[in-house]
Amino acid sequence: MTSRLFGAALALLAASLLAGCERPPVDSVQRGYRGTGMELVYNPRTEAKVALANQPPPVTPPADSDAGPKARDLYKNVPLLGHLGVAEFTRFMAAMTEWVAPQEGCNYCHDPANMGDDKKYTKVVARRMIEMTQHINVDWKNHVAATGVTCYTCHRGKAVPLQVWFKTPPQKNGSNFIGDLAGQNQPMKMVGMSSLTVDPYSLYLLGDQTIGIGATTALPTGHVASILQTEQTYGLMMHMSDGLGVNCTFCHNTRNFKTWEGSPPQRTAAWHGIRMARDLNNAYLEPLTKSFPSNRLGPLGDVAKVNCATCHQGVYKPMYGAQIAKNYPELLEQTGAAAKVADGLPPPTAGPTRSVLFFGVGSSTLEGEQAKGLTQLISTLATQPKAKASISGYHSASGELAANQQLAKDRAVKVRDAIVAGGIAPARVALDKPLQAEANLSGEDPAARRVEVTVK
Repeated sequence: MTSRLFGAALALLAASLLAGCERPPVDSVQRGYRGTGMELVYNPRTEAKVALANQPPPVTPPADSDAGPKARDLYKNVPLLGHLGVAEFTRFMAAMTEWVAPQEGCNYCHDPANMGDDKKYTKVVARRMIEMTQHINVDWKNHVAATGVTCYTCHRGKAVPLQVWFKTPPQKNGSNFIGDLAGQNQPMKMVGMSSLTVDPYSLYLLGDQTIGIGATTALPTGHVASILQTEQTYGLMMHMSDGLGVNCTFCHNTRNFKTWEGSPPQRTAAWHGIRMARDLNNAYLEPLTKSFPSNRLGPLGDVAKVNCATCHQGVYKPMYGAQIAKNYPELLEQTGAAAKVADGLPPPTAGPTRSVLFFGVGSSTLEGEQAKGLTQLISTLATQPKAKASISGYHSASGELAANQQLAKDRAVKVRDAIVAGGIAPARVALDKPLQAEANLSGEDPAARRVEVTVK
């Protein structure tokens, strides 16, 4: 009797210990050379559930956009899509309704008594989201490539995408008896239920904190990545792995996570994806805060924002790379005000051995046409292993010198990061001291806000 009880207790203990393990079988996919440990492990049962959530929507046959009157001639207040023929305009509106509000229908955004009225906040937001979608497809091809995105990529038939985020409220210290937790030891899904610092989104997908952990030399000088910043970086990486349903080896070389040599091409796409999310949050979503009612805002009064999971929703490519956007060409070009007023910058000088890139006033953001100005130069560096790039950032002669120099340096760093993201070793990219532009150039002149890159 005693032995039976002991056996039962032992079986119960074994079952409890194994409860945290996944039930076999599991599948593995090799991502790198044999023996490097670069492989992904998948559970077929959980993958089946994820696959159901990533089915592409049906596509209605395209209409003749040139047949019949234009939408702007028949309807009021259609600044973005008024150039479409009525048939194609109606087709797109019907598709958008199915993508975003299939239960609510057209009235989710429109006043049925006056379809042209903008009094519903949802219509104001929807129009801006169309512009954002066009912006992604036109200016962020380094991330979305030919696949592109539509409203369905994020919404999946829901008025509010399932995967959005808000700023995390600060720690309640009380009388400070518990000390500063630095956001740690608060297990949350965004960091894989670990003890890592919560809310890496605000730091990297809204802010511009440097992502970095290891130094390039032993006993480095000037290395600013503290243990806290390292854990914050790991928090972001945990989110990216979870959001894409992959592990670290999807983007990183297992022999040296820091180096770009030997890393899969997905790392470059991820580099652009981080900057794309940051751009969308700052340029499109945050400015809409006042348009939303209070019940749609977060605990700190901020608007819902995007992260990697917003589009990917657990798979390495949204809907496994289904190309839906190509069926809606109105989303593949910028229209309305965006088409009339670009970034106000001259086109970059893009050559195989020299590039000149321009930046907005007070901005160190490198995107759109300016980012494309490095393509030929990166190709040259890739085919000439001994060649090196020299980067010089220019600033205005007017204004505070220290602030101007720092901004010029920040811009040069962004250009360097873009070159490194293209697969060029950091040791081959040198930053020169910030230079002052010609004395007759003010900060309003793009030439006073330029970065020059030369291959030597």
